[in-house]
Amino acid sequence: MKVRISLIKEIFRKSIHLCSGFVPLLLFYAFWPTIILLICAIIFYSICEFLRLKGHVVPLISVITETAARKRDEDRFVLGPVTLALGILIAALYLPFEHAEVGIFALAFGDGCASLVGKMIGRVKIPHMGGKTLEGCLGCFTAVFLTTLAVSHRPLLSLLTALLTMLIEVLPLFDFDNLLIPICTGLFYGYISGFPFF
Repeated sequence: MKVRISLIKEIFRKSIHLCSGFVPLLLFYAFWPTIILLICAIIFYSICEFLRLKGHVVPLISVITETAARKRDEDRFVLGPVTLALGILIAALYLPFEHAEVGIFALAFGDGCASLVGKMIGRVKIPHMGGKTLEGCLGCFTAVFLTTLAVSHRPLLSLLTALLTMLIEVLPLFDFDNLLIPICTGLFYGYISGFPFF
């Protein structure tokens, strides 16, 4: 029963990750309104979390936060949504669009698939990595490879980008992988895409 509840929570939490895959589309058609929306979301969510910790229930937001919170986040500020939006925001503001797109897709689909695959079929635990699994890593790698390939149409570039993202995702960074994946993946993609043989 506990495993099932944990899986449902993970699916709910990662559905938010997967929805962030729509952000590049919004950025393409309405860049500044999307940026402003991300900033407002960070501020609004942070206020709601502080109120929740003070014992004030914020309709809908508090329920979503408590439903999605991991065990380690109980009675604490749930940082995941802030680092998720902040990672996307920084990538969008400071990276060229294509590089930011790759980084955001890596976060949305790579990190999202890593957790879901790891929870659903993960068997081989990676030592000293906070319970992460080989199957989850391969899920991340596959998702990032495919999304990067869809953007770049360059298999070797996509392979290397997926490898880097997988290495970041497997580290026990807790919610800070949300911050690092879009920025580091986008930067790395931008750097190596300048080499024609990739």
